[in-house]
Amino acid sequence: MSVLPLVFTSGWASGINAYAVVLLLGVFGATGLSDEVPESLQRPEVLIVAGVLFLCEAVADKIPYVDSAWDAVHTVIRPVSGAVVGALLAGQSGSLPDLAAGAIGGSTALASHAVKAGTRMAVNTSPEPFSNVILSFAEDLGVGGIVTFAMFHPEAAAIIAGALLLTGLVVLYFLVSRIRRFLRRRAQRREEKRLVAWAGKPPG
Repeated sequence: MSVLPLVFTSGWASGINAYAVVLLLGVFGATGLSDEVPESLQRPEVLIVAGVLFLCEAVADKIPYVDSAWDAVHTVIRPVSGAVVGALLAGQSGSLPDLAAGAIGGSTALASHAVKAGTRMAVNTSPEPFSNVILSFAEDLGVGGIVTFAMFHPEAAAIIAGALLLTGLVVLYFLVSRIRRFLRRRAQRREEKRLVAWAGKPPG
């Protein structure tokens, strides 16, 4: 059986929470629930680091504006993680070239990361903080559920992930104007802080 559906699904999930994907895959492999997971993802040090970073993301992802800063830092990390995980999965199964799997996992992760980061920018334009918490929990549960489902039903999980990605891209398209307002507001705040700091300087 081709590992392509699992590569695609893990790529989509990596774009939302890369650490959760590595942690879940490693646990599934270490406990013997799946033979598709390479040993490199099952190593104790990998699981520990992924677990700690997952906890850090779980906190940062629920704080307004901090979540967008976290997303900005992970613009490279998430696609790279999706590419590496995809290549490792392909190398384990031998049913898909590593380079092709890496490209699929990385590009899918980049697309889902864009949806996540863009949606958070739009949500941060709202004055109340609860939307961030609700959305973050939904993302965590979604990643956990889809990756777990993919372990046993990879084709069905890939279809769901594809539908979620397409839906997210459509929603993001309609949120562009709101995101632009958010970026302008951030730029204005930075400029105001700069002017305040300049005005508070003692005369030379």
